[in-house]
Amino acid sequence: MKSLEGDGYKVDFDSGDSSIRLAGSLRLGGLSEYAPISQLLDESLDGRSTLTVDLTGLEFLNSSGIATLSKFVINARNRKDCALTIRGSNAIPWQGKSLNNLKRLMPALELVFD
Repeated sequence: MKSLEGDGYKVDFDSGDSSIRLAGSLRLGGLSEYAPISQLLDESLDGRSTLTVDLTGLEFLNSSGIATLSKFVINARNRKDCALTIRGSNAIPWQGKSLNNLKRLMPALELVFD
């Protein structure tokens, strides 16, 4: 398992069950500060036919984080070899609108709300 931790957030990649979990509150300052998370997301696609990104524990994601997530979804779409599922929570207000917009970037994206 690979993990990244910072002030108020944690990102875990479990290659065993092909999942990434983001939890806490991501308020990093700009795309450059999101680079390590972006790199981990992109690396998680390598050699995988399926990947689940679990955001049910991510209480806040700023606009730079949403841009990072959007770029990741486009990267997954362009690879065409990995079925992507994103799990969100109806209890977290930002997720409904923001995550539904990702389907415009990747129509094959599976969105699951708990």
